[in-house]
Amino acid sequence: MSDIPEAPFNAVYLGIGTMGWVVAILKFRAWRRDPSPGLLVVALTIAAPSTAFVLASPVLYRLIDSVTGLGNLSTLLVYLGITSFSAGAVVLARMWTPPKQRANARVWDAAGDTWRHVRRRLAVFAVLAPVMAVLFFTGGADSPESPLTFDTTFATIPQIAVFLVIYQVLFGFALTDISRVCYGHASRLPYGWLRRGIRLIALGGYVACGYVVCKLIAIGAAFAGVTGTEWLSTALGPVFAALGAMLITAGFAGPAVAAWTRRRRDYQALRPLWDLVYGADRRLALEDPPSAWTERLAFRDLEWRTARRGLEIRDGQLTLRPWIAPETVTAAATVAERAGLDAADRAALTVATALRSAVAALNTGTEPRPRENQTPLPGLDTEPVDERAHLVRVAGYLYAPLTDEALAVATG
Repeated sequence: MSDIPEAPFNAVYLGIGTMGWVVAILKFRAWRRDPSPGLLVVALTIAAPSTAFVLASPVLYRLIDSVTGLGNLSTLLVYLGITSFSAGAVVLARMWTPPKQRANARVWDAAGDTWRHVRRRLAVFAVLAPVMAVLFFTGGADSPESPLTFDTTFATIPQIAVFLVIYQVLFGFALTDISRVCYGHASRLPYGWLRRGIRLIALGGYVACGYVVCKLIAIGAAFAGVTGTEWLSTALGPVFAALGAMLITAGFAGPAVAAWTRRRRDYQALRPLWDLVYGADRRLALEDPPSAWTERLAFRDLEWRTARRGLEIRDGQLTLRPWIAPETVTAAATVAERAGLDAADRAALTVATALRSAVAALNTGTEPRPRENQTPLPGLDTEPVDERAHLVRVAGYLYAPLTDEALAVATG
């Protein structure tokens, strides 16, 4: 048994594995909503190393060996898990490479060219993974149990040395491949969380290459009978691996968390506008308004909830249209021009002012205008991709001072 304390490795490996699986579950959920090969590959690429980190924790390493009766079996499982990550990373690198940068690729034939290259690379992993298993089982590395020092303990056995080198070479190739592509991919993206996430993946890949370098030096030294380099394998290498894994996980998680935060923010921001139109016509909603606590604790199905809220608001606008006074729209345009608002904010201020005025007119019993005399509102022809942002902007102006000013001008 190694005299290296195992508690820190348990904490770090289990922590990284758990964090990775949380991200993987989020990606699998996204894939279920939008089944696409890219999302599935991302989810599997995160799940494989997350499982490997969990199995690499000494407490589970020893438990698996005890249950199966095969010493150091967990090493094979962990390395095959990382090899699966390597295969997934190579696939992602190919999928994210622009068509014009692929050898002998035509833009119109990008999809077919991509999958031909992917199949060739996956074939290499499909052949070498069984080879690794055969080398491991024929190497006789089942004793002593070495959860933290397996590489340097058994690198003197030729089969195990080859097993370890194959693993490290595949891992190193995948890390440099995905990092190279990610840096190029990020430079073509607009500033935002997606760009930051892709760059974190690239940085994490390059950092994790330090693990490969440390391991190869330590394995080579052990095979040659040179002592004194074990710390590269047992101390420095795992530091590079853990830091690289955290950066890569953060890179995959960052854009997803940012998108979830934005959906939640939009869902809550639309509530005042939804309340206004719901108060005018309670038939618009499928269910009663959620309580304040339900609104605060809404964490699931936010995309569906926000989309439904937007559709109900749009229906409410159409319901209130007969009570919109032309002078209200004119007053809002005047106030917006005086305030120097851009086109998007001017449209939002106009709609907010018109809806508040229409609700007031409806509540006081004002007769609705006939269809030919109704005033159209700006924003109704907004493209679907921009519609949510428009409605959120309207909700922000609903009770703003400029809206109160426009209503005062209209009634004055």
